[in-house]
Amino acid sequence: QVQLVESGGALVQPGGSLRLSCAASGHYYSIGWFRQVPGKEREGVSCISTPDGTIYYSDAVKGRFTISEDNAENTVYLQMNNLKPEDTAVYYCATPVTVVGSTILGPYGDLGSWGQGTQVTVSS
Repeated sequence: QVQLVESGGALVQPGGSLRLSCAASGHYYSIGWFRQVPGKEREGVSCISTPDGTIYYSDAVKGRFTISEDNAENTVYLQMNNLKPEDTAVYYCATPVTVVGSTILGPYGDLGSWGQGTQVTVSS
């Protein structure tokens, strides 16, 4: 299985920016970013399909977050701009992903990989 390692989380003020990185140990066909706050279900944020470059964003981040990838380095990025306190969460990357309607879904059980997560805190 592909191993994933996220980095880039930090404390940032509202309106600020961060770039998260997810380094994969091997090739993937689809990969996505998710976030979770205590007491809530994990939420799909954005994903990209490597073969055709199709990209999805959740409505909560559309227009503020940008997903990109460096295929040569097997690394996917999440550029987060105009951050809001409600963006505070642990951010995870996962592969593979699927999109059902407008919902981004990560792998179920052992059918894929999740990273360990990186904390993003948006606060003044």
